[in-house]
Amino acid sequence: MNTELLGIIASFLITLIIAVPLGKYLAKMFAGEKVWTDFMKPLENGLFKISGINPGEPMNWKQFLKAMMTINILWLVYGFFVLMNQDKLPLNPDGNPGMSADLAFNTIISFVVNCNLQHYSGESGATYLTQHFIFMFLHFTSAATGIAAAVAVFKAFRDKTTTDLGNFWSYFVKTITRLLLPLSIVIALILTFNGTPSSYAGKDRFISMQGDTVNVSRGPAAQMIAIKHLGTNGGGWFGANSAHPLENPNYLTNMVEIVSQMIIPMAMVLAFGYFIRRKKLSRIIFGVMMAGLLMLLLPAIFSELGGNPSIAKMGISQNTGAMEGKEVRFGPTATAYWSTLTTITSTGSVNGMHDSTMPLTGAWELLAMMINAFFGGCGVGILNYLIYLIIAVFIAGLMVGRTPEFLGHKVEAREVKIAALITLLSPFLIMAGTALASYVFVAHGNANWAVKPTSWLNNPGFHGFSEMLYEFTSANANNGSGFEGLGDNNIFWNVSTGFVLILGRFLPIIGPVAIAGLLAQKKYVPESAGTLKIDTVTFGVITFAVIMVLNALSYFPALALGPLAEYFSMPK
Repeated sequence: MNTELLGIIASFLITLIIAVPLGKYLAKMFAGEKVWTDFMKPLENGLFKISGINPGEPMNWKQFLKAMMTINILWLVYGFFVLMNQDKLPLNPDGNPGMSADLAFNTIISFVVNCNLQHYSGESGATYLTQHFIFMFLHFTSAATGIAAAVAVFKAFRDKTTTDLGNFWSYFVKTITRLLLPLSIVIALILTFNGTPSSYAGKDRFISMQGDTVNVSRGPAAQMIAIKHLGTNGGGWFGANSAHPLENPNYLTNMVEIVSQMIIPMAMVLAFGYFIRRKKLSRIIFGVMMAGLLMLLLPAIFSELGGNPSIAKMGISQNTGAMEGKEVRFGPTATAYWSTLTTITSTGSVNGMHDSTMPLTGAWELLAMMINAFFGGCGVGILNYLIYLIIAVFIAGLMVGRTPEFLGHKVEAREVKIAALITLLSPFLIMAGTALASYVFVAHGNANWAVKPTSWLNNPGFHGFSEMLYEFTSANANNGSGFEGLGDNNIFWNVSTGFVLILGRFLPIIGPVAIAGLLAQKKYVPESAGTLKIDTVTFGVITFAVIMVLNALSYFPALALGPLAEYFSMPK
């Protein structure tokens, strides 16, 4: 156990060591200062010339969002038809079939929005062409979309009074050429040299120790696995995701993958401070996020190391902790660490089965996705936190009798209304979706559908409710992990979560960009003795309290019906 603890401490320290200089680099790169990746300019200029794009053209917040949404809609449409017809296209050595319309609908939305909520099984549900040229391509573009939106918000607050949020295409392309591509090459090489497949060969056949003939899928997996973690995407090449021995062969690759999915979310918080020249503010935000991470991580580790009381009641020793659904290669400590980090970000990859974690661990996984602002996904984590900041500024301003201000701009009714609507959006999508699924399961369980609702759940009762709650929470947070006791590849789940995916992705991006654009248009008000300071520990505590109170009020009843009820029903 001590070795496992040292492993996650080492992983965490390595993450911090990389994230700090990466944050400085990102701030300089997006600010247009000289950086070592300037050698990529000819490639970028060539892409802009071919596309007819002027990367220096200023954009207001409406133009910025229009460019962002237009290209994302284009990817969604063409990817939908490719997935349905993948069996007729090349690079399909294993003969995988095309997807049904409802599965293709869910899958392409899921990858466009940086979620990868895979209702298909990786190696048998998609061909090499779609895995590589649709999914892996979208791993780059969806991460770059979120980061570009965050940089637009950064620029709005740095320039004090402006209508120019920068050029979407410039931020988007630079994110890929100067951040995602070089780092993913390094990660892919590490994975390849440790045994992860990286070729276009078909299945490999071998005889197991039991004498069985086993056909093992291969393909260019290392390349996709690298960017899936770096871009906080999470979609696995193999159905078992990073619990698969070829996707995550050993403890070194486990450390590389968990580090890679955290460095950009952490770096973006620090980059915010460097970019707007308010480093103290970014440190306060970083501290609040870190406190939230630890409050979710430590109970999860203790819960998994404590073992399962139902198994203990049978007289079975659990010296290593609760091992159900865990990989022996990693153990419960590393799995608890991974499950926390993958749910506070929007990664959603797994190195063990979340459905088998202890009830309280499941509660922390759900809560991490419900809050969705403790580092979060690439770019979008800081955007989600901005919503809480605006509400905290408004409440604190009212408490002290001052006009709410944020970075020199008065926060008025319009900005607060947008923040409030975005705050209410997540609980509505999650609760409404879960309520609808529960109603269909109970009232129409034996309906004459292709898949009867009674067949959805392998675990009826409290855990079954948690499985449905988890699915909608994961879709809304654009996370992609799941409690896999839920049978989700059917029309109900494909369509319902598809709509939650797209609303849960783009409205929380549109809202913060709109707020930043509206605030940036206002006259800049220099700080004075009466200014409410937001870069203090006190205000950080207020923001943390706002996050906790809002999410407790929104989600506690649902958590009480699912994982908490399951926990209290277990033998003690």
